[in-house]
Amino acid sequence: MTPPDDSRRVALLLGLLMGLGALGSSSVAVVLVLVGEDLGVSVGVAAWTISGYLLLYGVSTAVYGRVADVVGVRTPLLVGVGLMTIGSLASAAAPTFAVLMVGRVLQGVGAAAVPTLGVAVITGRYGDGVRALALGRLAAMTAAVSCLGPLIGGAVDAVAGWRGVMALPALGFLVIPFVWHTLGREGSGARIDPLGAVLLAAASGGLVLLVQSPSSGPGVALLGVTLLLVGTPLVALRVRRHPHGFLPRSVITNGRVVRSALAAASIPACWFALLVAVPTVLVEEGWTPWDVGLLLVPSAVVAFMVPGRAAPLLQRRGARWTLGLAAVIAAGALLVAALGSQVVSAPLLGLSVVVLGVAFGVGQPAMMAAVSSAVEPEVRGVALGVAMLVFMVGGSLGSAVVAGVSAVASVSTSLLVLALLPAAGLVLLRTGRRRVGRAGSRGHAVPEASSTTTAQS
Repeated sequence: MTPPDDSRRVALLLGLLMGLGALGSSSVAVVLVLVGEDLGVSVGVAAWTISGYLLLYGVSTAVYGRVADVVGVRTPLLVGVGLMTIGSLASAAAPTFAVLMVGRVLQGVGAAAVPTLGVAVITGRYGDGVRALALGRLAAMTAAVSCLGPLIGGAVDAVAGWRGVMALPALGFLVIPFVWHTLGREGSGARIDPLGAVLLAAASGGLVLLVQSPSSGPGVALLGVTLLLVGTPLVALRVRRHPHGFLPRSVITNGRVVRSALAAASIPACWFALLVAVPTVLVEEGWTPWDVGLLLVPSAVVAFMVPGRAAPLLQRRGARWTLGLAAVIAAGALLVAALGSQVVSAPLLGLSVVVLGVAFGVGQPAMMAAVSSAVEPEVRGVALGVAMLVFMVGGSLGSAVVAGVSAVASVSTSLLVLALLPAAGLVLLRTGRRRVGRAGSRGHAVPEASSTTTAQS
């Protein structure tokens, strides 16, 4: 077993790498207005630089998880970080908005390698006594760097403009040499299902397109509806005919995996919604990106501290209870943010991000723990990939809702709409608890792990 001191270093480095990928959304949020002005598009259209990035980020996570199950972690991680670097530099040099979006798509596809593969490295490398703490450190570093994104973005914008902000994730390539020795090169040798990946990407993309269509026009809405109506049944058919394909039936029919992922998805939806809403409201009131970044510094401190405290909570109460707590906190943060947006109160907006940082820091490790303990080791990579797909598609929906709803109503209204998502997540988790109770009362084996097992897995 690898010593604990190695787990600390590896977890923090992987968290830094994941955080640099997250800068692709959190740092860009404070320069959306500037991007729109420079390239001649509205803020609603400019928000596609975040929604599109997050969508490809979310969809591609499951692809990397499946590839890692087949060929090991090293090659897909190197390819992913390489694409993230190329996309970052292309975005920084983009002469038009269309070229910028191409770069952002590459950036999102590349950055998607890090969360799934980083978690796979830790869950595969460390035993039960170290794994939960290492996952907490990973989440802490990721959340802290992400929360510092607005400040970093504001500082870089003051020196190099919004193009410098777009280039920030390229720094991730410098981290690779320090984690290279931890990356496994062996996989199962199973086949990859590219058609299944494409169908899933189409269905997920259709949902985000539909949500953001109020700011993008009826053509986008029509495309979103078409992708949803065509893609969803084709995904179901593909799973039925190829139960060991891109979406293994054993994973997507696992109630614990599905409920945990869907409930957790409400948290990044709220998080990325605030990363768009708060800068938008304050910049329109005359704040500079630097000012917005300074306001959000306390959220970075909180985000770094919280995940380390999540491991004991997971051990005592279990992943489902902890995930439910995160959903309650997220809903409360959105209500505070909605009020702050309505009255344009910077203290309330800053407080909402701090509170939501707590939810993110608790919810992400809880989801990872729940999913890791719910599946067999041979499909753990793809299960984590599917969970992260749902998690990050939730993030893209959050930014899309703010951009879409605020185009026809207001930012505060969009935040109130999003506050319903954590409530829906609580209903899902409660449904799972009732099902476990009924199974136990009939004398059947209860599929939920104990609190300690869930936390450590």
